[in-house]
Amino acid sequence: MPYLSRIRINPLRAMSRKLLDSPRAMHGAVQAGIPGEPDQSRTLWRLDPDNPYRPQLFVLTADRPDWSHLVEQAGWPDANGEHYVVRDYAPLLRQLAPGRSFAFRLTANPVQNTNRPDKPTTRQQARIDAGDRRGFRLGHRTAEAQLKWFLTRASRWGFEIPAAPQLDGIHDTAGEPPRDIRIVARRRRSFGKGTATGKESHVVMNSVTFEGSLRITDPDILTERLLGGIGPSKAYGCGLLTLAPLPEKE
Repeated sequence: MPYLSRIRINPLRAMSRKLLDSPRAMHGAVQAGIPGEPDQSRTLWRLDPDNPYRPQLFVLTADRPDWSHLVEQAGWPDANGEHYVVRDYAPLLRQLAPGRSFAFRLTANPVQNTNRPDKPTTRQQARIDAGDRRGFRLGHRTAEAQLKWFLTRASRWGFEIPAAPQLDGIHDTAGEPPRDIRIVARRRRSFGKGTATGKESHVVMNSVTFEGSLRITDPDILTERLLGGIGPSKAYGCGLLTLAPLPEKE
């Protein structure tokens, strides 16, 4: 049974600063709140720092978690109020039906696969010179490319993005109405990552937060994406799509 959690983070504490600065450290803290073997099941998480003084961590887990350690180390353990909330995710999944509309938020790592980078790094060039035929996964860097990445894949994820209501009647250069989606945050992250051989590798990713509304076309596929995540870098805070019901039109 899946559960969606929301945890309040105190950004002024030393542990909080470590977690906020390092997706790798945050991943470890998230896994520590889940019973069972580490990485036994897919866990999705997303940090929403809309209010930098009250950032919130959202986590989707297959089993019921316990976030007491996060409250003690990175929250307000002696303060009033709900330090974290855990909700059964099944009631929302039961609401999914063709044609229903929801507001959404997603932080993702938009990427493309190519056999030949335009500006290869030293390591990439060494692979090319060695005749390595494996493709390269490169992050989209511009907002235009990142938005296109999302819109061209939405149908594969079980939904479509409707036209923006406030721009009804306006069309772009291709004759299409602007869609009800916007980029609210973009961030380039760079951090170290341990490997199976014990060596430290370097991770660089461009995370993008999308907001807007969607209309369901295939509830089964959308359920898979809600539970399994969207795009790469899921261990580092990308891939969690969250929904909020919109009023039904009469």
